[in-house]
Amino acid sequence: MSCGSCRPWQTYRLVYDTVFEEQAVAAFRIEFETVFEERQITTFRPVWETEMRERRYTVARPVTETSEREQRYTVERPVWETEMRDFSFNRVRDVFETAEREERFQVMRPVWETHEREERFTVRRAVLETVEREELHTVMDPVTTMQTQLVDQGGFVNQQVIIPGRIRFRLGWQPAGVVVDPATGATAWQRGGLGWIPWQRPSTVAVQSFYQPNIVAQQVAQTTFVPRTEVRRVPVQVQRFVDEEVVRRVPVQVCRMVAEEQVRRVPITVHRQVVERVENIVPVQVCRMVQEEVVRMVPVTTFRTVFEERVEQVPVRVCRQAAFQETIRVPRVVERRVPVTLTRRVPRSVVYRVPLDSYFEDSYDGTWVAPATPTPAVPKSRSKVAPSEPTPAEKPAEAKPSLEPQQKVPDAPEGTEGKSESEPAPHEDVTESSEAPTA
Repeated sequence: MSCGSCRPWQTYRLVYDTVFEEQAVAAFRIEFETVFEERQITTFRPVWETEMRERRYTVARPVTETSEREQRYTVERPVWETEMRDFSFNRVRDVFETAEREERFQVMRPVWETHEREERFTVRRAVLETVEREELHTVMDPVTTMQTQLVDQGGFVNQQVIIPGRIRFRLGWQPAGVVVDPATGATAWQRGGLGWIPWQRPSTVAVQSFYQPNIVAQQVAQTTFVPRTEVRRVPVQVQRFVDEEVVRRVPVQVCRMVAEEQVRRVPITVHRQVVERVENIVPVQVCRMVQEEVVRMVPVTTFRTVFEERVEQVPVRVCRQAAFQETIRVPRVVERRVPVTLTRRVPRSVVYRVPLDSYFEDSYDGTWVAPATPTPAVPKSRSKVAPSEPTPAEKPAEAKPSLEPQQKVPDAPEGTEGKSESEPAPHEDVTESSEAPTA
């Protein structure tokens, strides 16, 4: 390990920090006032009155009259008489008789005879012959061609990347204004008060390695095989079949049917029906209806309706609309713009150098984490100090705290995270030069 006083040069490291600059911005604040206007309106109210109306109606009165009417009708009286009726019928009786009948039928008797039949058929005889046949075969010839191939000869390049800070929600003052309901789309007036406001931490700058491609074209030799067709003659044994006709006589058995007539006697049974007359005389009681005319007096009641007209007085309630003049106050919201001056803090990234010593070279592992608090800028006159003279930045006790990784602060609960001395409150970033809004 070498000491810091023996080195002929001075080594520095770059430190990135974010500085906030204040800028004045002119804006307008919207205020709403409620103004009442007087208007003359005419209203109609119902007024009920009672008046007598004449109603005419017709009344039907029934009148009853009684008289007698002669009624004639025919009545049938039953008369019973005895008559003799003939219910004679025919009885059929079956008689069976036995007889013989002669039947003639033909019988076919087989007679076998031997005949000769001539058969002709074709026989194929094999004949071998030698012929030449052309055969095609493929030969692969090598062919070398040059082909252009793209090769990536890129490498890794270091680039600075800005990492945005995390967004948290914390309590802050929200001015009064008109808000829109996302569910219904209706607008409503919202009073000012405390609410959850998004707040983003400062952005940090880091160095990352990115791969940068470099496409280079190269000529590569490539050997391919091209097919080529050749023809050659090959002797081949061919077998050919020759047709020959052969005739032969074959004995055949032929069956011939000869018809013969035969006679036989068959006993049969004959069925015959005999009709017999049966006499049957039966006495029958017969009812005969005799008509008689009857006369009687029937009382008749007649109803007659007599119509009479009547008149009566009926009280009726009548509703009348009466006009009345009234003066009312109508509220109206008036918008007013008040000019205000706001102070905005704009972040800006700055880079400055910090000298390194021998203690840093032995303990530095190649990684660097930005410190929690900004490191004060190094004066330009310090870079001109001779290497032999010790500087405050070369002391191990002062350089070691700036090189150690930043300690991780446990996350605070929602709404209270980031409320430390080093971080500004949300109401400190943007301030108004006018009065605070009133609800």
